[in-house]
Amino acid sequence: MKSLVMKRSVIVGGHKTSVSLEEAFWSALKEIAAKRGASLSQVVATIDTKRELGNLSSAIRLFVLDFYLDQIEAQRKR
Repeated sequence: MKSLVMKRSVIVGGHKTSVSLEEAFWSALKEIAAKRGASLSQVVATIDTKRELGNLSSAIRLFVLDFYLDQIEAQRKR
């Protein structure tokens, strides 16, 4: 499975910033934003304010991973 890293610009805190992510993460992030009724920029801004260490791209990857792990855990509890 080959996934190219895509660089995109998003608005975070009123400032334009570039984020590099694999296409699978961009797709997942868009899906999460849609499920929350939020824009991509809103979700990225939330991730940015809550991150403790690392760069924004890494924080987004971890956010997406946590989101899907939480869904798996919720399925197991049913």
